Amino acid sequence: MISIKAMEEIRVSPDYNWFRSTVPLKRIIVDDDDSKVWSLYDAGPKNIRCPIIFLPPVSGTAEVFFQQVLALSGWGYRVISLQYPVYWDLLEFCDGFRKLLDHLQLDKVHLFGASLGGFLAQKFAEVTHKSPRVHSLILCNSFSDTSIFNQTWTANSFWLMPAFMLKKIVLGNFAKGPVDPKMADAIDFMVDRLESLNQSELASRLTLNCQNSYVEPHKIKDIAVTIMDVFDQSALSHEAKEEMYKLYPNARRAHLKTGGNFPYLCRSAEVNLYIQIHLRQFHGTRYAAISPEMVSAEELEVQRTNLSNNSESDDES
Repeated sequence: MISIKAMEEIRVSPDYNWFRSTVPLKRIIVDDDDSKVWSLYDAGPKNIRCPIIFLPPVSGTAEVFFQQVLALSGWGYRVISLQYPVYWDLLEFCDGFRKLLDHLQLDKVHLFGASLGGFLAQKFAEVTHKSPRVHSLILCNSFSDTSIFNQTWTANSFWLMPAFMLKKIVLGNFAKGPVDPKMADAIDFMVDRLESLNQSELASRLTLNCQNSYVEPHKIKDIAVTIMDVFDQSALSHEAKEEMYKLYPNARRAHLKTGGNFPYLCRSAEVNLYIQIHLRQFHGTRYAAISPEMVSAEELEVQRTNLSNNSESDDES
């Protein structure tokens, strides 16, 4: 009995149970194909038109960001955590996501993407660059080129593989060897989430993760970016991280000493702090993700001064 309890440490935690009992799961269809269902949690003030939206990794569901949803909405931010339907093609995903934002009546948004979620966030920003829908990006343990996985040649055959084989491929990227208890809990929770995904959900995500594609940075050079990564073992190679730094030379960097593949679960306090720091630059603007009443008057004044100084220097140049 003790071992089962240990395996379900996060699932039985008061925070997770509070999240499940207070934030309703919504299901939304925006495509002609009614089998394509977006699942999402939407917390915080609904009058905010530029929320932060969380996009999960291959193995994740909308629940994996529950600690961000609880903390950030508690501080006055509007937070949406979602789970994608089955899309086999990046352009198809981008079209579906644009329709979802239209349905939710959101003009521009801030995106936090973990691993595949970060890649999809970049591609969406790139595809919509002529009529921008993304105001800023936080890219957690993410990548800009799918060729790093050396799987582009198998990308077209994932749809044929049985679910157990797909799960084995995903589990192969999870941390091996000794990890601290919080990281072990995070891995157990992600394994549980992985088990909840069906064959087509997994196969389509792996296809998006591995089909030959890369980000064109010149199309999204004006977007504020924070790159969040860990210094300990994760599925991302050192080369992939370096490539991200090169691609976004002006990005803010949020380094976590440890956290593995899922820092938003096992290092949530640090991750939440970095998200706050990233979003703070938009306080007092129409793209603030936070309710104005929740921002101190002093902070708003500082922000307005910075904005007027910036516009003056722009006018002079």
